[in-house]
Amino acid sequence: MESFVNRYRNLTILLLVIFAQFLLLAIQVKNDQDVRVIRVWTVTAVTPFARVVELMRGGSVGFIRNYILLHDEDAENRRLRDQVGHLKLENIFLKNELNTAERAKALGVFQARIPSKTLAATVIGTGAGSNAKVVYVDAGSAGGVERGMAVVTPDGIVGKVIAAYPTASEVLLATDADFAAGVMSPDGAVRGTLKGQGTPLLKIDYVPIQEKVQVGEWFYTSGDDRIFPRGFPVGMVRSVRDAQPFKEILLEPVGLQHGLEDVLIITQGVHQDIPPAPAADQPVYIAPPPPDEPKPAVPAVAGPASPPITEADKLRLEYQAAGEAQGHTFGAGAYSEPNFSGIHTTLPKAPMPAPALPANVGAKPSAGAASKPTDSTRHSNQANGEPIGSTKQ
Repeated sequence: MESFVNRYRNLTILLLVIFAQFLLLAIQVKNDQDVRVIRVWTVTAVTPFARVVELMRGGSVGFIRNYILLHDEDAENRRLRDQVGHLKLENIFLKNELNTAERAKALGVFQARIPSKTLAATVIGTGAGSNAKVVYVDAGSAGGVERGMAVVTPDGIVGKVIAAYPTASEVLLATDADFAAGVMSPDGAVRGTLKGQGTPLLKIDYVPIQEKVQVGEWFYTSGDDRIFPRGFPVGMVRSVRDAQPFKEILLEPVGLQHGLEDVLIITQGVHQDIPPAPAADQPVYIAPPPPDEPKPAVPAVAGPASPPITEADKLRLEYQAAGEAQGHTFGAGAYSEPNFSGIHTTLPKAPMPAPALPANVGAKPSAGAASKPTDSTRHSNQANGEPIGSTKQ
């Protein structure tokens, strides 16, 4: 190295002098933006290294912050999320338990109210087919369930048991086409056979066309089928149409409207009275009208009352006053003619022509005519205040 410097000493000194000259020029010369060239060179040379250093520093700080310092917080977040999930499941479970308790309470009240002996059961499954109208309950022959027993809810009938297993039973719903039961109207005047159609609506068959059935009328079990005791609600009539030889009546079952979760199996049926049908139109509360606003007082005007509106009202009041003055009540008691002479004081009177005298005036009346007064005699007696039937001698 020393030999190289010694050999090229003059060239080295020249290069150093040239470099120093460049530095001096860079310090003194400025670019078009009034920035010294030495500063531009320095910033351009240092910027890449500064960028690399900053990238390394930011990555190191982020790693320390996200993976070391916040490691416990991330675990805490996972623990809280798991806890929230468990709480949601527990909330759903408690709601289901509350609903189950409420349904069990309603079933208990219904069991205590009806005279029939029942067994509570829960629906645990449905039929395998898409059109199956059967369900399975968790009460079987071990609990006393037998084939043919009726299944009801507090709302109405559900179906009947078609198969009893040791720990479960198969129930045929009322909507199945093979279901049938005897029904009747509340007063017992209309009786028929309830049949399923595989649809949400049931059909009441064998009702004569002369029977009167209205839409909205309720039907109850009649007990004729020896399965359902009398008095359980079945449903409400939705349509009625006359056909031959029987009416076509479609009924909506009330026992299947709110779904099936808990049911009652009637193990020993007792007939009961048909309850009164619920009123179709419930009473509606109407609030009292708002108080009237105070009206301004009208000063009383002294003087006679205003006259009647029409001339007919004037005549009516005049005739009424004449009748009251003579003690005559219009429309009551024996017939009598009040004296209306002289009452037209307020109305102008048109001149009346003189009445024509009968031809036999002055002649001596016969014996038969003496007992019957003429019209002129009646009017003269009325004017003089004498009885109508009297005659002057």
